Amino acid sequence: MERTRHDAVIVEAVRTPIGKRGKTLSQVRADDLAAKILQEVVRRAGIEPGLVEDVIMGCSTPIDEQGANVGRFAVLISGFPVEVPAVTINRMCASSDQAVHYGSQAIEVGDVDIVIAAGIESMSRVPMASDSGRLSPRVLERYRIIPQGNSAELMAQRWDLKRIELDEYSLQSHERALTAQAEGRFDAEIFPIEMPLPDGGTELFEKDEGPRADTSMEFMAGLKPAFQEGGRITAGNSSQMSDGAAAVLLMSREKAEQLGLRPRARIVGRVSVGSDPTLQLAGPIAATRRIFERTGLKLMDMDVIEVNEAFASVVLAWAREHQPDMSRVNPNGGAIALGHPLGATGARLMTTMLHELERQQGRYGLQTMCIGHGLANATVIEREP
Repeated sequence: MERTRHDAVIVEAVRTPIGKRGKTLSQVRADDLAAKILQEVVRRAGIEPGLVEDVIMGCSTPIDEQGANVGRFAVLISGFPVEVPAVTINRMCASSDQAVHYGSQAIEVGDVDIVIAAGIESMSRVPMASDSGRLSPRVLERYRIIPQGNSAELMAQRWDLKRIELDEYSLQSHERALTAQAEGRFDAEIFPIEMPLPDGGTELFEKDEGPRADTSMEFMAGLKPAFQEGGRITAGNSSQMSDGAAAVLLMSREKAEQLGLRPRARIVGRVSVGSDPTLQLAGPIAATRRIFERTGLKLMDMDVIEVNEAFASVVLAWAREHQPDMSRVNPNGGAIALGHPLGATGARLMTTMLHELERQQGRYGLQTMCIGHGLANATVIEREP
């Protein structure tokens, strides 16, 4: 596909290690953590922060420390010039993926040349769904709105996914994540966070806390259903509640070249879709079809595929429909093992996918994510040679 000077390209992508809820990163305010990742992404690129024309911050629970436009406070905390604007957006689990969409669209139409698309979520300090109130009776008259875990059960039922399949996939997520850690695959994408110690010293937090070396099929089988009696969805085959931040530095190809920076990948296509709000997690199936209709590419063209592991049933239902080479799907594990800091996960997936494409010397990557209340995103990138 032809490259142009107006392409939106990724120049840098970085993330924090993912912390388990209540563990290491729970000591850090969400806005402070978001500021750290903004500082790091421009430092890695070697550009002055004042060149950034917008910061788009994804956050799934924009309240308390993550409220009042946390993106703007992250900019101010980071020491960026006050002239750098920021906005916080909420597309739930795909909030920072949507930030990439909006940022790349603004670049492609010529409104800006440099954008940071980022995401933050501290599930330790800001409880999930604490920003929501009672649903409108008019919504409830029209749709059966249920918790995502119950929707994950519906997914397992509709696609006839057995408990053992879900557990086997989840164990594989841990195994792949542990292999990636052991081989240092995450090292380049992770920005270690300096954490205070009781004695006044500090230590570096530099490794995702979620992957478990002590898990097994026997352990998985012993877990009770988490959402309904006799169900198939457990804590073991669901994503982990987590803390983390990630940032993707986007530029126009022309601006990157002017600054002497090498584009690492370009945004080829992006789509958002709506789906049944009761089933609510099946959207990636339709989003994947639509992204390939838009780009003219095929699933077989994708070297790396990231399907967010909100629940194992989401990935396996998607796989039943699309029949991918599963060795290309979440090759370094996913949210079941690594964790799912909601608003940060989209940018985290993009960061991991970019680095894995570079490691493999692959060409195309697909990222797709289910979203609460029946939504989904899909994004395709092409690695620059």
